[in-house]
Amino acid sequence: MSSFDLKGVIPNNVGLDEKPELAAMLGAFREDFLGWWGEMGPEGFDHAQVWLRTPTGVDAKGWASYDYVALADYRWGIFQAERDPDELAAFGAQAGTPKSDCIPAGFREAMIKLLVTQGDTEPGSVEQSRRLGRIAPSLYDLRNLFQFHVEEGRHLWAMVHLLGEHFGKDGAHESEGLLERRSGDAENPRILQAFNSPVTEWLSFFFWCTLADRDGKYQLLAMSESGFDPLARTCRFMLFEEAHHMFMGDDGLRRVLQRTADLMIEHDTDDVAPHGGINLATFQRYLNYWAPQTIDLFGNEVSDWAERLFDAGIKGRAYESIRYEDHVRLDDAVEISLPGEDGALEMRSMPQRRVLNEVLRRDYLRELDTTVRRWNRMLRKAGIATEIRLPDSRFNRKIGTYKSSYFTPDGRPINKLAYEAGLSDWLPSAAERKHVQSLMTPVFAPGKVAGWIAPPSRGIGGEAVDFEYVKL
Repeated sequence: MSSFDLKGVIPNNVGLDEKPELAAMLGAFREDFLGWWGEMGPEGFDHAQVWLRTPTGVDAKGWASYDYVALADYRWGIFQAERDPDELAAFGAQAGTPKSDCIPAGFREAMIKLLVTQGDTEPGSVEQSRRLGRIAPSLYDLRNLFQFHVEEGRHLWAMVHLLGEHFGKDGAHESEGLLERRSGDAENPRILQAFNSPVTEWLSFFFWCTLADRDGKYQLLAMSESGFDPLARTCRFMLFEEAHHMFMGDDGLRRVLQRTADLMIEHDTDDVAPHGGINLATFQRYLNYWAPQTIDLFGNEVSDWAERLFDAGIKGRAYESIRYEDHVRLDDAVEISLPGEDGALEMRSMPQRRVLNEVLRRDYLRELDTTVRRWNRMLRKAGIATEIRLPDSRFNRKIGTYKSSYFTPDGRPINKLAYEAGLSDWLPSAAERKHVQSLMTPVFAPGKVAGWIAPPSRGIGGEAVDFEYVKL
């Protein structure tokens, strides 16, 4: 591992000073990136001083420091976890052999596709939420939004580095495309549909961080033990930052529910909208809206693509080394619902290697179930019997087995007409969206918070809740 260079134009620990061609490619990308950031990055706060976390090492116990940084002056870096020279490939045909810096034979195009797809999500997340700063519920939340933005930008840099170092001119060309696409653009949208859905208020942003960044966690986990060592070490470092993004969502939604519960008790009503709160029914409908989009991110249940990446040792399963004994054959049966000859869904047994996307999706859903149970325990503790429910994984799907089938949020199969009629009850109404948007009044005084959300329980980086996290 190269030493840390924190003073260079591009802070890094990948030895850019010893790789002039790569440094030149990344220098050119930097100019384009800064142009994109100026156009599509957080709107209106270039000269605000933000209490940001910046990488200074790769040790999980002490890898970053906090200080005030102007967004316009932020310096994006490229970092990989430390190399373990004794680490062996964990899965696939290369299992048990030394990890390599070489792309598996015959997988050059597949690797480019994988890196581009992952890289495309990062600027998409920034573009979706770029205007939220103007309606932040507190300086604490504003600071977290900007941390999210700069780290999503750095994750883009992580993929661009791998494309440039290992794929030369082809990688440089693909990197240009990552800055040309735009979230929601009719002509040149982001690759994955969820990253084209607008995030116009903070309730949606909290759901996004809880759901989409948790998907990101599982995708990174699946690549963090790759036999292609540069990818594995890149993803391991990215996981340090991804954890805080999920916390932003989980804790933000907890605070929304806490404030709703407080208002319900104070006013003895389920309808807290007239009192400046968000009803539990509205919260549920927003969850119903966002969850299917992120569940779709795992792709088709049966996937030749995922099987090939596994066999090549490129992308495995979450916690591959510690959860599983078989890392090669994967012929144990998985029960899964698939269309039969007449088109009707039927349960079938498939070898696990054929349904790796679904294996990863089920891990994700189990973790989401835990998050929802935590919310419901909090509501019960407050004396509220209403429960939040994660919609069934078959509801409102646009990718995979269930995209042409119709299910209610609780998993009951129904016909198309009943499904289309039910969507108005299951998803946020125009009136609910208008109400949520109406609550988005900015609060920029240290320690103060908007009335629709509870204050945070603790500060960031060892500071108090009323710390001036952003100096405007």
